[in-house]
Amino acid sequence: MNFDAYARTGVDLVNARLDDLDDLRALFPDENAWMRDEVADRDVAIFRRAQKRLRDVFEYGTSGRDAQAVTELNAMLEAFPVQPRISGHDSSDWHMHVTSRGASVSAEYLAGAVWGLSVWLCEYGSARFGVCADERCGNVYLDTSSNCCRRFCSERCATRSHVAAHRARKRAAVGEQVTVAAQPTAGADSLTPVS
Repeated sequence: MNFDAYARTGVDLVNARLDDLDDLRALFPDENAWMRDEVADRDVAIFRRAQKRLRDVFEYGTSGRDAQAVTELNAMLEAFPVQPRISGHDSSDWHMHVTSRGASVSAEYLAGAVWGLSVWLCEYGSARFGVCADERCGNVYLDTSSNCCRRFCSERCATRSHVAAHRARKRAAVGEQVTVAAQPTAGADSLTPVS
């Protein structure tokens, strides 16, 4: 069972736009085309509620509130229980899934996402749950860096944020130079012509 892949489905869900059924269908990759085909309008609300709860888990982890992250994940594990099953097409392709094929799309997807994030938390700690430091973004991510130092969801956000900070420092430095240049030099006012 690939727990990292299941955990990433949780990240994908939190970062997804879920305005309507088409947005929800866009969440499912080609290997889960059956989910895309079977998902219904009623699932949109279920996914939205789960999305909010999982975002809370990431925010708890980012702010060091491990107990709250664990409490929320435990509640979600109860709401979307794991019912493992073996799946595959032949004897060389056997692998595990977290729910039975007869489960609803929301039950199967969310059980996997919650299970994957729960295993991730137990394995690496909630400090590895991140919310992008770029104020314009807000996406979540799993910190896979070797020293738990990641602050952005992507290189794009990191670059955009660093460029904005550089430009702000540059503007501030130029503003200081203008202010200094506009100030009278010491003793300039006390100079009087000698007669």
